[in-house]
Parts: sequence; C-alpha cells; structure tokens
Amino acid sequence: MSGHVPVGGGVGARPDIFTPQRFLAKRVVVTGAAQGIGYAVAQRLAFEDASLLLVDRSELVHEVAAELASVGQGSVFSVTADLEQFSGAEIVADAALDKLGGADTLINNVGGTIWAKPFEHYSPDEIAKEVQRSLFPTLWVTRAVLPLLIANGSGTIVNVSSCATRGVNRVPYAAAKGGVNGIVSALAKEAAPHNIRVVATAPGGTLAPERKIQRGPAPADEQQKEWYQQIVDQTIDSTEMGRYGTLAEQAAPICFLASDEASYITGSVLPVAGGDQG
Repeated sequence: MSGHVPVGGGVGARPDIFTPQRFLAKRVVVTGAAQGIGYAVAQRLAFEDASLLLVDRSELVHEVAAELASVGQGSVFSVTADLEQFSGAEIVADAALDKLGGADTLINNVGGTIWAKPFEHYSPDEIAKEVQRSLFPTLWVTRAVLPLLIANGSGTIVNVSSCATRGVNRVPYAAAKGGVNGIVSALAKEAAPHNIRVVATAPGGTLAPERKIQRGPAPADEQQKEWYQQIVDQTIDSTEMGRYGTLAEQAAPICFLASDEASYITGSVLPVAGGDQG
C-alpha cells in the first residue's frame, strides 16, 4: 500500500543515488509507470541509461516518457493498455517488439488495494475486482512478454508484490499478492533453463505523492476511515524501523534485482518493509 503525502522531486528529477550505464543497451518494460513506485523505477532506469517501454492505463504515462526521454542514453517509449485483460498484455509485447526490438527485462508493477475493510464486509464483486487488479496484470504481461525473453536466451522478470500478505483489512489483495509470489517461485524453476531469472520485491507501506488517478473510492464514513487507519497502524507496528519507506527506497532494490549485479538470484521475494517480513 502507499501513504499519500507530499514528497520532493518531479518527473525527470535526478535521483539522489543511481548507477550510470548500469542498464546501458538493456531493453526494459515497466508497467504501472505513470505514478508511484513504477514511476520511481522508470525514473531511475532512465538515469541508468536503459531503453524503456513505459506502460500504464493512464495517458499520464506519455508525459512521463516525454520528460524522461532526455535524461539518459537510452530511448523512452510509452503505451497505454488495460493490463487486467490479456489483450492489453499483448499490446505491451507487440510494442516492446516494435519500439525496442524485443525485451531484456520486465518489471511488473501494476496493482494496489482498492478497498480496506475486514473480509466479511467485502462483496463477491469486490473480491473479484481486487484479484483482477493485483494478480492478473502480472500474470497476463508475464505470459505475453515471456516469449520475447525466451527468444533472447536470457532475461529477468521482477514482480512487485507486497508485505500485505500478512496484513489486516486486505484479504483479497493479500490473496492476489500471494499469487504474485507463486508466479515467482513456479516460473523461476520453469524459466531457468532459458537463462531467465524471476524475482520480486515485497514493499511495505510507502510514502508517495497524492495519486492523480485514484485506485478506488476514498473512505466514505468514519467506520471506513477507522478500518484504513488500522492498516496504517499495523503497517508501522510491523516494521522494525517504525516508519513508512520512500519511493526511492522501493525503486533501488527493484532496479538491483533487475540488473546483472543480481545474476545469481532467482525465485526469491525480497521484503522491502523496514524489517516486516510479510
């Protein structure tokens, strides 16, 4: 989950820490790149000289791509797609082939809690929508892009999971992210003969600017506000560091796992939550 607080920096702003040329000549697809963690990852990768295909369902992704196009040595392209449908994932794979000539790395970042409440208060429709939002984009895009990596004879898939697999008031979201973790462990074994690594990070609570495109409705009454506050309190209480992380603190391990520096890491989910193991 993400907390909504003002933070410094904007699109195209230079990260405080980055490694120039770490992704030089690497073709990287980043989903959910218009905002939040996905944006922070895209920003860092651009400064590390990756050639990027930025993907989001929001037209904002084109603004991000335009701003990042001039900061590194790689090319930056963007495409909009509904990744809750396999047809949207196919658009991504086609764009990667057309714009980048293929892909070396896929970073799956789409997902996020829509509602926050005890499980018995979720309707069947809400449960289905949570799973559709936070599991299927990773499943579909991985399926669509994997053949491009196999064709290379190498590649890396980094999924963004969540420490909310052990959290309150988010059971459907936790189930979806547990599925993301399952993709990592199962696909890592299948993909290893193709020299493809499959890994994930599991972010905890993360400070981020107010979202321009909201994931779901704001709490409508005092009870819903209380349920959301329980998530915040539990998130902080579960960390050894007693605070939320920053976007930069989430982007750094994602980019590390995507890089050749992590060449002997596969099948792992790395908690990035101030000590909360999820």
